[in-house]
Amino acid sequence: MTRQENSELRTLQVGFMPLIDCAPLIAAVRLGLDRRHGLQLQLHRQASWAAIRDKLLSGELDAVHALAGLVYGVEAGIGGPQAELAILLTLNQNGQAIVLSPPLVQGLERGTPLPELLAALPRRPVFAQTFPTGTHAMWLYYWLAAQGVDPMTSIQGVTLPPPQMPNALARGELDGYCAGEPWAVQAEALGAGARVIRSGQIWPGHPEKVLACRREFAALQPDLAVALTATLLEACRWLDEPENRKQAVAWLADPDVIGLPAERIAACLLPADGGNAEHRLRFHANGQVNFPWLSDGRWFLQQFRRWGWLTDDSGEDDALLANVHRLDTYRQAAEQVGVPLPGADTRPNLLFDGDRSS
Repeated sequence: MTRQENSELRTLQVGFMPLIDCAPLIAAVRLGLDRRHGLQLQLHRQASWAAIRDKLLSGELDAVHALAGLVYGVEAGIGGPQAELAILLTLNQNGQAIVLSPPLVQGLERGTPLPELLAALPRRPVFAQTFPTGTHAMWLYYWLAAQGVDPMTSIQGVTLPPPQMPNALARGELDGYCAGEPWAVQAEALGAGARVIRSGQIWPGHPEKVLACRREFAALQPDLAVALTATLLEACRWLDEPENRKQAVAWLADPDVIGLPAERIAACLLPADGGNAEHRLRFHANGQVNFPWLSDGRWFLQQFRRWGWLTDDSGEDDALLANVHRLDTYRQAAEQVGVPLPGADTRPNLLFDGDRSS
């Protein structure tokens, strides 16, 4: 690339967390997909989801790898500053896990109900998630409630960055946590705990991380938003090929990205077991993963009401989601890179306890 061509690239500052599902951002840069669309993405690893949020809102970052629930929480002004954000596409489905301490895992294996196990602990149970309205909090609270444990009254919930969770569990400071991979694999490697359920078993094909930006960025620079969306769509499509994932393992193991041994990255990105495809980490699935389904957003808002964080009725939900989900931007980007578009903006969802939403 000549200096003149390089000077024509639009530079964007993009934040990510050290998780397996940051892979589309890493792949987009390593493969030069950003340059193909006239962009130069400068990636910045962040220490916490709160840092991701704050730097996005301040303008230090133009776009971020974000928890879907974080976007809705900021939009609703729950537990922090209210701001207008936009979801450009979903980066992945599934790929998270709930991890418990060895004594709790052993108790469950003996058939003891979780409420009894928690009641027998010498202190109030402590469970960690990564952001108060984030996806990990939603999967953790939903699963606990299904076991007969009220997550609002029966446990102490704490927020921790994912890389800190395995060691906190090993030290006995936590009884369990929910986080994205590879931090369940890391807990098992340390002998600190074990995975009891994958998030894809709780809600097969659930939305997880999204590409988010400030709404004014999407509205005032529509061509830039389309180019960014198209770049990540191509990266997600590339990652759905097994041979390509093998190449991505080394990129993610880099100390500047995740910084764990390649075999632990591979255990998450290249699962050895067949299993149910709907439960496994997916990045594209012919665009079914990436479309920002309005029905996914409705589910999160329903959960916010369930836990008492939203007290208004649901009459304005569709208007809120229509602003957050940049469907026109996504459609333009998908058409540019040849990704099929669905015939509707919603999809049926079925969770493991029989709950349905659409």
